[in-house]
Amino acid sequence: MHGVNTSHDTMLGIIVRKFVKNKLAVFGGIFLIIIITAALLAPMIAPYSPSKQNLLLKLQPPNSENWLGTDRFGRDMFSRLLYGARISLLVGFASVLGSITIGTFLGAVAGYVGGIVDAMIMRFVDIILSIPSIFLLITLVTIFKPGVDKLILIFALLGWTTTARLVRGEFLSLRSREFVLASKTIGTKTPMIIFSHILPNAMGPIIVSATLAVGYVILAESGLSYLGLGIQPPHASWGNMLQDAQNFTILLKSWWYPLAPGLMILLTVICFNFVGDGLRDALDPKINE
Repeated sequence: MHGVNTSHDTMLGIIVRKFVKNKLAVFGGIFLIIIITAALLAPMIAPYSPSKQNLLLKLQPPNSENWLGTDRFGRDMFSRLLYGARISLLVGFASVLGSITIGTFLGAVAGYVGGIVDAMIMRFVDIILSIPSIFLLITLVTIFKPGVDKLILIFALLGWTTTARLVRGEFLSLRSREFVLASKTIGTKTPMIIFSHILPNAMGPIIVSATLAVGYVILAESGLSYLGLGIQPPHASWGNMLQDAQNFTILLKSWWYPLAPGLMILLTVICFNFVGDGLRDALDPKINE
C-alpha cells in the first residue's frame, strides 16, 4: 500500500541502510565493538595481572603462555594491552563527552542569541584556536601532575572549540526556520526552543564530530604518554607501552614489544575515522541511498 509508512521508511532505517553500504565504516564499527567489549571484560579475559612482574620471563616472544610475548619486566603484553585499552578508551570517550557538552552549549547560545554574546564567545574560541594545541597540551600537562582524571579534564577544556563553531553554524541556519518562529509565537521559552526544538535537528554533525574527536584524543593521549607526560606507570596505556618499548635498545630482537600497542593505536584511530565518515554520509540528507 502506497499510503502506509513501514519501518523501512523511518529515518533510522534510512540512516542504517546508508551506513551499512559503507563497507569501511561497517568494518570500523565491528572492530571498535570488539575492542570496547574486550576492554570492558579485561578482568575476565586477561590471563595475568597487567602489573605482575617476572624477570625470569622478560622479553619472551609470543608463545602459548604469553600470546603477545612479555616486556622487559616479564609482564604479559596481552594483559597489558587489554587494560591499556580501558584507559585509552576511557580518556577518549570521557574527554569527548566533556568537550561536546561544553561546545554544544556555548555554540547553541552563540548561534541562537547572536549579537554581543555571539561575538564574545567566538572571539574566545579564536583566542584558543590561535595557540598551537600541542603547545597548550604539553604546557598544561607539565603544570599539573599527569593522571587519568587530569588528562580527561585538559582534553575536554581544550577540545570544545570545533564543536562550538559547528553548532553555532547549525543554529544560525535553523533559528529562522518556520518551526522555530512558530514556537516563539506560542510563547515557548528560549531554553525549550534551544534544547528541545533546534538542538535535535543539529545532532547529526555533532555525532560525526564526536566520533572523529575520540580517535584524535586517543592519538593525543598516546603521544603524551609516549613522551612520559601522560598516563604514568604502573598503569598501562597504549602510549606508555610504546614509551617503555622505545627505551629498550634491542627492538630488532624484540619486535613484538612495540608492535602490539602501536598497531592498536593505528587501527583504533583509523576505525574511528571510518565510522565518522560513514556516519557523516549516512546523516547527510543530500546523499541518496
